Amino acid sequence: MSKNLTSIFEQDAGALTVQNDQLTGIAKLARRSKLLEKQIEEQELELSDRKAEQRKLLEEIIPEALAELGMSSFKMDDGSSVDVKPFYGASIKEERRSEAFQWLRDNSFEDIIKNTVSVQFGRGEDELCKRLLGMLGEHGFPSKQAEKVEPSTLKAWVKERVELGQAFPLDLFGAYIGKKATIKS
Repeated sequence: MSKNLTSIFEQDAGALTVQNDQLTGIAKLARRSKLLEKQIEEQELELSDRKAEQRKLLEEIIPEALAELGMSSFKMDDGSSVDVKPFYGASIKEERRSEAFQWLRDNSFEDIIKNTVSVQFGRGEDELCKRLLGMLGEHGFPSKQAEKVEPSTLKAWVKERVELGQAFPLDLFGAYIGKKATIKS
């Protein structure tokens, strides 16, 4: 019986050796993954820095340099062209959302506000869902209303107001108006 017991221990030891070799291999793979993760983070940070540098060139340095020369465009000797044109940005901060929406309503621009109503139903309530729109208020369905202005809509609205010379509270809408160079080959 001790021989049988010994052979069982030997078999188990052999299995442990195989598992240890496999675990060593897996540990190497995990270390490689961690190294790649670190390299990716570093490269993403470097890419972010490069994008910021390019944005500064296109939105500040080149437009300002051309403005000093009284120019808004020129052609380079390689045939590329540089044009500086206005660009617009806007973003309503969460803490000022209700104030901004009220200003839009008070000034007849409520058509750019999107309204979303959502209702949650439990299992087996498909029929109730179909009848919802007509009965929502009457039956007290739990609902949530969300209002928003799409970023591209807000940006276009800001551009239109500026180009029409219509005043509006820039800070309320996080509006940013600048010039941006575009370089075309």
